[in-house]
Amino acid sequence: MTFSFSAVLIWLDLAGVFFFAVSGSLLAARKQFDIIGSLLLASVVSLGGGVIRDIIINAGPPTAFINPAYLAPPLLATVLVYFLFSSVQRNTSLLVLFDAGGLALFCITGSLKAIDAGMNPVAAVLLGVTTAVGGGLLRDITANEVPQLFDPKDIYALPAFTGAALTVVLSVTGAFNAVTAGAVAVVVFAFRVTAWRRKWYVPLAVRGWHRLGLDTAEGGPRD
Repeated sequence: MTFSFSAVLIWLDLAGVFFFAVSGSLLAARKQFDIIGSLLLASVVSLGGGVIRDIIINAGPPTAFINPAYLAPPLLATVLVYFLFSSVQRNTSLLVLFDAGGLALFCITGSLKAIDAGMNPVAAVLLGVTTAVGGGLLRDITANEVPQLFDPKDIYALPAFTGAALTVVLSVTGAFNAVTAGAVAVVVFAFRVTAWRRKWYVPLAVRGWHRLGLDTAEGGPRD
């Protein structure tokens, strides 16, 4: 491996923390949480994936607990949403956009840190996906929402898989750099947002099943 988890990646990680934190604070505002609840939800979504990652690779205390810089993005996101939410609350796509940004960055940094820890490429991809989707899963469960990861009317994990796989391939071939990292992030972001806007989805778990609200009339599946 020629690319180490350098300061550049730490900045990418912090950017991902901020994007996810904003998505958490936006959801907290829509659920009418108080500002403390907003800060806690922002922290859960933005730091949860990284904590899971660091525990899995046995990296010692999670980075979020030993580097104070990781506490700044959730606090900043909470303050920004507190002052700006009233002017953006009608924009239903804003949460998805920030969530997609966090997803795009975390699948990259999670995969790279896994490789840097000596994990094989397949495991690195899986850990990159786990890092990317873990925070969002915790956010939705905490806010009593249907997790986007398991929403049959949405695609959430596939963009993360795509980004993690591309990152691992570029890393093991020595082609990973700032330019290719940016390209991967753009691909993941565009994939996630386009899938959401165009309502792309993957087949259900059982052939012949129908999606409530899409393939059937509201109120239940067809017989």
